[in-house]
Amino acid sequence: MGSTPYYGPDESAYDIFLERTFLAGDFVTGLGYGIQVMLYTSCAIFLWNARLSRGRQSVFLLGYITLLLCTETIFCAVQARTVQVIYIDNRNYPGGPWAYFLATQYLAINVIFFATLFVLTFLADLLVLWRCWVIWGGSTTAISYGVIAFPSLMVLASFVMGTLWTLQSSQPGLSLYSALPMAYGTSYYVISLSVNIILTILITIRLLLYRRRLLESLPSAHGSHYVSLATIFVESAALYSIFALIFIVTYAINNPINQIFLSVASSAQQIASYLIIYRLAEGRAWNQGTFANEEKLQTLRFNCTSTTSQGTGLTTSNLETPVDGVPLGMPFSRPGKVSSVVTSPSGKEEELYQVSVYP
Repeated sequence: MGSTPYYGPDESAYDIFLERTFLAGDFVTGLGYGIQVMLYTSCAIFLWNARLSRGRQSVFLLGYITLLLCTETIFCAVQARTVQVIYIDNRNYPGGPWAYFLATQYLAINVIFFATLFVLTFLADLLVLWRCWVIWGGSTTAISYGVIAFPSLMVLASFVMGTLWTLQSSQPGLSLYSALPMAYGTSYYVISLSVNIILTILITIRLLLYRRRLLESLPSAHGSHYVSLATIFVESAALYSIFALIFIVTYAINNPINQIFLSVASSAQQIASYLIIYRLAEGRAWNQGTFANEEKLQTLRFNCTSTTSQGTGLTTSNLETPVDGVPLGMPFSRPGKVSSVVTSPSGKEEELYQVSVYP
């Protein structure tokens, strides 16, 4: 039997693998876009319905996610158009489709590709920076400004490096993988990733400290409900940091698989932003008032014999305060009462109707 005829392109194995990862990255981008559209719709409905009760913040966040989705739409459109131009319109270009892509970085679709990728990353960085400022106390404490001072400088530096990377990558004769653009690109993503890792750590530390104090004062069922690990994961945008780290490693060593992780990291960053906005839209996100009663979490006294409280009452809104100030209510709670579910010595779950905090 004769060998199977080869009908593949006349290119090196490296270039073929690179083109495969390029197409795989395009598929991942489309998948991530679908998830983002779904999250955008959910967030937009919440924010639009709350525009009257929550005021400017709701309108601002709605505008923010709309800008985010519009930019992502342009990013996906030019990426799809790039695939068409490379693999259909110019498939017989000398050296193959990938050679054509590297030789035509100055085309409008490629310039828009880099520009939108940069804008998306910068917008997401600003959101996480703002969340870190809020979680550390916002305008009510001086420490919050000190905490974000260094990350703010790094965000500014990433903006400069990202601008240079975008400009250099779109110059005639250069590409994303040329020496100078790669140097700028590596520096940009290292700074951007470092900012996100630092902010993730800062947010995580703050929430873990509060979680520990809360678990010391409340039954574990309630403490874990309000400061769960999932909450920390979402609030700190750890989803993006994980995939961005993988991308920067593969990009720095020039491994073709970085094309896939570039798309995964970009989608993960936007999804992480939508998850934060979704918590804000639902009124479950942490804000400046969340930690207002932190010093009062010294001693909790459970009182089920009276429906009135002496001292300061600890309500669910002290733990996770909606932006419109409407209490969320613990699970199984009744209107007008602050409740808690604990397990009695006999092993039976009982509902206690009053939780009072005494300094």
